[in-house]
Amino acid sequence: MNKPLIVIFTAIGLDAVGIGLIFPILPRLLKDVTHVHNVAPYIGIMTALYAVMQFIFAPVLGALSDRLGRRPVLLISLAGAAINYVVLAFAPQLWMLLIGRAIAGLTSANISVATAYITDISPEDKRAQRFGLFNAMFGIGFIIGPVLGGVLGDYWLRLPFIAAAALNAGNLLLALFVLPESRTKGREKVNFAALNPLRPLRWVFSMKNLRPVIFVFFLLSATGEAYGTCWALWGSDAFQWNGLWIGMSLGTFGVCQSLAQAVLPGPAVKLLGERGAILTGIAGACAALVVMAFAKQGWVIFAIMPVFVLAGIGTPALQSLATRLVDDSRQGQFQGVLASAVSFASIIGPLAFSTFYFVVQKQWPGAIWLSVVVVQVLAVPLVLSLRFRTSAYHEVNHSP
Repeated sequence: MNKPLIVIFTAIGLDAVGIGLIFPILPRLLKDVTHVHNVAPYIGIMTALYAVMQFIFAPVLGALSDRLGRRPVLLISLAGAAINYVVLAFAPQLWMLLIGRAIAGLTSANISVATAYITDISPEDKRAQRFGLFNAMFGIGFIIGPVLGGVLGDYWLRLPFIAAAALNAGNLLLALFVLPESRTKGREKVNFAALNPLRPLRWVFSMKNLRPVIFVFFLLSATGEAYGTCWALWGSDAFQWNGLWIGMSLGTFGVCQSLAQAVLPGPAVKLLGERGAILTGIAGACAALVVMAFAKQGWVIFAIMPVFVLAGIGTPALQSLATRLVDDSRQGQFQGVLASAVSFASIIGPLAFSTFYFVVQKQWPGAIWLSVVVVQVLAVPLVLSLRFRTSAYHEVNHSP
């Protein structure tokens, strides 16, 4: 593996650890700042604010990375994340916390720019495998981060935020001194008209053949939000799990997903093709979710975790396919649009699934997972409609 890939994977892993650090103690921080017991509305506001800012600005920063290069935009996003965590660490009032989250959402181009960077330096036959490693590093970070955040938060409530700021500062230094620019030619002068956040979306939706992959990203991303939103509530209601068992189940889920994404996408795409790998991932997720919906004992959930391994191959294959739908000069812009679709899903998904869960909570908590299956199934005809010949997507090579 070459040095730029190692730097990108390390940076993404550390970034995920930094994000995960704050999850266990964010409610306690909000209670400390607002002096109210029920902080759920404030958590919802902070989550929505982050997602809205990301939705608006990810395409803009993706487009800028096509023009200015990946490296400077990545440096800006890492600096913004470090500033955000410093603000969170010392903010005495709610409005300062909201500003910090807005800054984080505005600069959260790490994923789309890093994805475009990997596309720049990877041949097509290695992209699925590398995207799998990319997602695995992110998953490992999310496994380590919450555990570490919980331990640090027991010493001092603000300490996890300081640790997250330090990790992002380390990321910034790593990228500044080690990471080379991946787009050494073909860059253009900045067109300020292109900074309109709706412009990249108009570009994508003007090309009908790109719409299915955008909707697939949206649907699968929305279903992914159901786990973080409902897993802990469901485990407690269905099996009377305490925090330890909820943490162990989520940790096992994260380990299985990370191992699957690190090892399986490359061989799966070679064996099944990108379309087949995506459909296999959807089938694996649906099978596991149906079992979860009807499970009466908690051990069953641990027993079906290997089935979730199959679900881990779908997203890397979809990412690999998506990179072949536009030419190299628009990869950053396109990845930014995909990041916006994911961000929009992170706004809609938690609201929709949490609302449905509270409707079915008393009668049948497991029904939440059948609703996830329904959304996953909606993606199948869209996947089947995807075209694979790159030339079909080069009919328009310029921004509208």
